[in-house]
Amino acid sequence: MKLAVLSDIHGNLPALQAVLEDAKRQGVDAVVNLGDILSGPLMPAETADFLMARREIVTIAGNHERQLLQVRETPRARIDARTSDGYAALQITDHHADWLRSLPPQHWLAPDVLLVHGTPSTDLVYWLETVVPGFGVDGAPGMRAATGAELRERLHSGAPRAAQAALALCGHSHVPRAVQCGETLIVNPGSVGLQAYDDAHPHPHVVETGAPQARYAIVERHMDGWQARLCSVAYDWDAMRRLAEANGRPDWAYALATGRMPVADATIGA
Repeated sequence: MKLAVLSDIHGNLPALQAVLEDAKRQGVDAVVNLGDILSGPLMPAETADFLMARREIVTIAGNHERQLLQVRETPRARIDARTSDGYAALQITDHHADWLRSLPPQHWLAPDVLLVHGTPSTDLVYWLETVVPGFGVDGAPGMRAATGAELRERLHSGAPRAAQAALALCGHSHVPRAVQCGETLIVNPGSVGLQAYDDAHPHPHVVETGAPQARYAIVERHMDGWQARLCSVAYDWDAMRRLAEANGRPDWAYALATGRMPVADATIGA
């Protein structure tokens, strides 16, 4: 079995298309999508249409699917289009929203292959990273790699069978990484559509991949276990930069073009 693993598309349809074209050239057997699909000032409705027409892609929900649907329950006149979820909520249709509601929060692709967005117990916690206080002190990003003990605690904290997985696939942090935790290989493919952002949960922190290329992973089962390859793919990120600027999000524009956050205050986490 050879899988293309996608996550955190954030409405960046050109990046998604480039990744899928690259994955096709790699001869993958299937594609999985780990959530945070539409939120952002780019192409949420078009991205939804594209994915809804490709039912063969196994898709689960991320935290932004929940948040976007919650925003849509707000009277339309009160939705703030300057926020990532607000912009997407104003662009998508009821048909798109019904599709988002149908997505499960996690999925067993095979008896030993688990798909989650964050961890087996929550879509709001990074699995392979830990947010810590001290953002900005001597340039600290406010986040570090998770310890072995943290990895194990998160593995055992959710789905009863999670620790039986030989392969666990997660997203949420946008950080491409593959880590072995006991008998389980945990892989985060990085983000298809957004290579830098800041957030305040549970403490202020910033994520920067340092390059604008779209990210995904290829995982393949061999006789001696699962292997992972982290991939980056070029696409027309300048077009998405211009679109983000046109939609009033210079922070997104900078992140899309550079894979870094601007020095000034930023708002992508909102």
